[in-house]
Amino acid sequence: MTQEEKKTTKGAQIEVSGELNIEPQVIASIVGMAASEVEGVATLGTSSITGGLAERLTGKDSRGRGVEVEAGKKEAILDLTLKVIYGFSIPEVVANVRLKVADRLLEMVGLVAKEININVVDIEFPERLPGKLE
Repeated sequence: MTQEEKKTTKGAQIEVSGELNIEPQVIASIVGMAASEVEGVATLGTSSITGGLAERLTGKDSRGRGVEVEAGKKEAILDLTLKVIYGFSIPEVVANVRLKVADRLLEMVGLVAKEININVVDIEFPERLPGKLE
């Protein structure tokens, strides 16, 4: 992603150009955080003992778990895997995730979400999620 920036120094405008590259894992972290803020989303990704252990051993950030990113210079295609909390409308949760993720992606990275594909893999029950629901 290329971006031209302008800086103002004592009233004079100086153009500074250069290239801005945002790695897919950064985008995945932003998308994962945005999706997890939506009411009704339990978790992103699929929980597995080996996956969690691998994240701990490699130091990989779990915020991007369950998010696959294909990003170009202006658009991105996202694949999300998530679990929904029992009692919430799955189509409504998915629609809210799409809106939140698209807004956050444009706001923080400057990319338009061309596609946001969501795979709901499970339902979590509130008693298993301390602090998520009252």
